Amino acid sequence: MVLNQMEGLSFEEIRDRYTEYLQTQKLSPLTVQTARSDTFYLLRHDPSLDFWAMLRSENFETEALARLQAALNANYKGNTASNISSYMSHLRRFRKFLYSNEEPPEVPKNHMYQNEKHGTAKQPQANIPVPSIREVVHYQGTWEKLDSYREQECALNRLFFELAPENKDIADILLKVTALNQFYSTNIFSVYPVAEHIKALDIDMRLKAGDESLVDDIRIVELNGKTKNFYSFASKYCSHHRPNAYPIYDSYVDEVLRYFRDTDCFTSFRTEELKNYKRFKEILMTFRAYYGLEQFSLKEIDKYLWQFGKEYFPKKYYGGKQEGTK
Repeated sequence: MVLNQMEGLSFEEIRDRYTEYLQTQKLSPLTVQTARSDTFYLLRHDPSLDFWAMLRSENFETEALARLQAALNANYKGNTASNISSYMSHLRRFRKFLYSNEEPPEVPKNHMYQNEKHGTAKQPQANIPVPSIREVVHYQGTWEKLDSYREQECALNRLFFELAPENKDIADILLKVTALNQFYSTNIFSVYPVAEHIKALDIDMRLKAGDESLVDDIRIVELNGKTKNFYSFASKYCSHHRPNAYPIYDSYVDEVLRYFRDTDCFTSFRTEELKNYKRFKEILMTFRAYYGLEQFSLKEIDKYLWQFGKEYFPKKYYGGKQEGTK
């Protein structure tokens, strides 16, 4: 077993061996770099810990979670709950590497996972299917049966691709902002300032280039002296111009990505990273590669994730307003 070979090595040798393994797992360079540090957080911050005994333990999940909570509470002044899941994902992947030649000790079936947002435990849902080609094909079929959504999408395609493909005329932009806001319920109560903001950004060349920073520029709008963040709307606005360059962020996609991060460790990220559009796209592309879904376009993945999230996860509300609905 790899674990037996690692215990006698220096920290740098262990990290180098693990890095070589990570580089064979089709992970992004940023994920590999983050794992080099975050996997060994407890080694650096919990001198009383027997790191290898924890990794061998049949109660690994419970022990690691408790150690992380204690270490983060002692060393981190921010919201510790939001970081625990990310560190746990790194530890799970490292443990999988250590037991790569045999099965690790079974995790107790009644183990409760950490709910980042509320700091309480939640049980993984056994009825949620793993992402697969079959699942994506299934949801492409169900999409075609959703007459209202399908026709809505056709109407938006005609508007964005045929009637008003550019963003130079305020009237064209206003039509597109209004249609997206109405169809997707993006909670923009004053659409004209948003249209003005988009016009001022002169976005057409950036859209053509697939500039990911454009989403972050569109999302921040000043309305009546207050700064508004229309992140989901901004991703939709760019996506409807170039659907295979700009994946859509919404609350359902957020839920699905976090769920499979915590259950399958398809990659590691902190929850707040999903609100950075460039990082969000990178995570989504890693999700697609990890589950062997490269044959599907980003638009097809979007349709799958939205329907999947809508079916298996409850709607989330932020400040009394539903975010990211289709």
